[in-house]
Amino acid sequence: MNDTVIEVKNLRKIFLSPSGEDLEILKNINFSLKAGHTCSIVGASGAGKTTFLHILGLLDSPTGGEILYFGSDVSLFSSDEKADFRNKNIGFVFQMHYLLPEFTALENAIMPLLIRGVSIKEAYTQALELFETVSLTHRLNHKPGQLSGGEQQRVALIRAFITKPKVILADEPTGNLDKKNAMIVTELFLKLNKIYNTSIILVTHNDELAGMMQEKYKIDDGVLMTI
Repeated sequence: MNDTVIEVKNLRKIFLSPSGEDLEILKNINFSLKAGHTCSIVGASGAGKTTFLHILGLLDSPTGGEILYFGSDVSLFSSDEKADFRNKNIGFVFQMHYLLPEFTALENAIMPLLIRGVSIKEAYTQALELFETVSLTHRLNHKPGQLSGGEQQRVALIRAFITKPKVILADEPTGNLDKKNAMIVTELFLKLNKIYNTSIILVTHNDELAGMMQEKYKIDDGVLMTI
């Protein structure tokens, strides 16, 4: 049985520079990730890590190549099909938590479920389980401004996992945290990975955190390599 979740074939991304020259940001990248596996991607600023993650998350389109999820080339999907696929299969965690300041931690966490049409009662039940898992039940009714940076990012983590996506794409999720909180958040990623068998792609500048993933890659001058 093929348990590959993502497969990328000969992926290329070219931007047009202000001077009119082609800038090849990603060069013939080949990559795959199996169900439940974790990997990290490191590299210098501007190497193309975030561009690669945005393409995998269907937030940007490649110049060439294929992006296959479960064997289907999703780069051929329409905008509406991509949006629907993202909502059902992909969770995102960014360096900034992007929590809505006027809503409580619990309300922020359940929004992806409400968008799906899940009832508030059921959404609360699912969220409470995750709040317990990340030891944050004492912060359910606090608004983002009342939470520490580490707590805010844990709520963002709950929001990403609450739909039980097949894949989590995380772009520098610990970049704004101190070392202690960065480790807490990364360990929670791995804990939730085990519980839900979610594949995780983590972009980070932190070599220690990158080394906690099962597979480690580096993007250098647009080329993805195993390290």
